[in-house]
Amino acid sequence: MTFAFRAILAAVLLALNGPAIAGAFEDPEAAYTRNDYATALRIFRSLADEGYQTAQHRLGTMYERGLSAAQAVEWYRRPADQGYKIAQHALGTMYQTGYGVQQDYVQAHMWYNLSATQGWGAAAIGRTTMTRHR
Repeated sequence: MTFAFRAILAAVLLALNGPAIAGAFEDPEAAYTRNDYATALRIFRSLADEGYQTAQHRLGTMYERGLSAAQAVEWYRRPADQGYKIAQHALGTMYQTGYGVQQDYVQAHMWYNLSATQGWGAAAIGRTTMTRHR
């Protein structure tokens, strides 16, 4: 078998199997953007179960935006407990507003402070705003 023939055969096989391969490595953000929430949720959940903090945070965001505020808090807490500043900010907001949890300004301040200490500006603003309007 010549090199050219093997190259063509490989190209044809890849072309035929491309969709199957692409499906296995589908981007959850792309699925979310095209409003395929079931696919995004499935992929984010799989990645979150493997411990990926960004996926855990994105699951929290999906739950917060419509599935269950209480579950959003659970998913935000996982990466927040590991020091993920964006999830810490999200938890601060949940505790400040009482969305999905009992409103607790001390918890809100704590989460905002942990996030702000890592340089997340939105958390510093949330902390300052909450302190002024409480």
